[in-house]
Amino acid sequence: MTIRAVHRLSPAFVMKTKKPGLHADGGNLLLQITLGPAGNVRRSWIFRFQLPGRKVRDMGLGNTATVSLAEAREVARDNRKLLAEGLDPIAVRDAKVAANLAKDAAVMTFDEAARQYIAAHRSSWRSVVHLKQWETSIRDDASPVIGKLDVAQITTAHVMRVLQSIWEKKNETARRLRGRIESVLDWATARGYRQGDNPARWKGHLQNLLARPSTAQEHLRALAYSNVPGFMAELRQREGIAALALEFAILTAARMGEVTGARFDEINWNDKVWTIPAGRMKGNREHRVPLPARAMAVISKARDEWGSKDHIFADPISGKPVAPKVVRRVAAQISAETTVHGFRSSFRDWGGDKTAFAREVVESALAHKTGDAVEQAYRRSDALEKRRKLMEAWSAFCSAPVLEGAKVVSIR
Repeated sequence: MTIRAVHRLSPAFVMKTKKPGLHADGGNLLLQITLGPAGNVRRSWIFRFQLPGRKVRDMGLGNTATVSLAEAREVARDNRKLLAEGLDPIAVRDAKVAANLAKDAAVMTFDEAARQYIAAHRSSWRSVVHLKQWETSIRDDASPVIGKLDVAQITTAHVMRVLQSIWEKKNETARRLRGRIESVLDWATARGYRQGDNPARWKGHLQNLLARPSTAQEHLRALAYSNVPGFMAELRQREGIAALALEFAILTAARMGEVTGARFDEINWNDKVWTIPAGRMKGNREHRVPLPARAMAVISKARDEWGSKDHIFADPISGKPVAPKVVRRVAAQISAETTVHGFRSSFRDWGGDKTAFAREVVESALAHKTGDAVEQAYRRSDALEKRRKLMEAWSAFCSAPVLEGAKVVSIR
């Protein structure tokens, strides 16, 4: 085939001709001209071929606005090579498209892998709190660095970028995050999205790059129980829904999330019992809290003064549950040496030192499991009435007269 035999058309002809039909450039390449409904001219490329023993086939190569004459000739030349090898250009093209689609489908970003991992395991996790911790740590610390990366491309360097900035400042958070990244990448490997060793593994790998986490238990700051009445006296001088939420947390020895999420429909006003659903409990078990008279007065005041219909301790403007950080701020303003969660420790110490209540009753009030699995299986009662007497005694202690000049002192 001569050059002229295959290069019959000129770029000017391609752009200017308006004659409908097929115009041969040679070498199986055709310029197709059609007219649209409004008389507009449509120009596109066709590669026409016939394999031995088969019908003539037309393969579209695109319109002239996106595929130039030179580009169309290049594709036509490649297709002629395929024909010389006895291959169908359309079949070869379709196979390439399918391969590209399969390749794209095999790409799994870290964020999507984490989402699927969480969805696969959430039913086995002990509580909504655990789920939220997973989602929050991935979203806040991992996603900004590796969230959009293909899991197959994540390396040790990427994992180090996630962990290094928080390893010293928030070691416990970073330690848990490392384990979560490792779990997500293990899932991705098992599903065929990546190969090789896990770059987030600790033993024999990251332990050589990061300082070993401290094994010493960091105690939350807590008041000596003898100073709780003084704290409560100052607290009751404060106005606002956050102050009420803090007092209720102390009186019930409940966790912060359980209190801020408390709803009026969880309160049995006749029996004076607050039933916390399993989904809001750390142990993923429903927990009944007997409410002393002062705790009932607190929630009545919240209802009467702030008017929420759903959540007991609701922000008066947004109607949403009061933010835990706002409650913590109230506690810190009274004593910088304590935490809200620390009052559970104060309660436990008081119960052990100053009362004759059995240890199991005190631990049950904190929603802690006691005894081995067999003992737990046989213990059907939650000792509600015994705990009611315990909580009434605690409430009375919290309201005890404060000696003049007494100070709020931390025990940790």
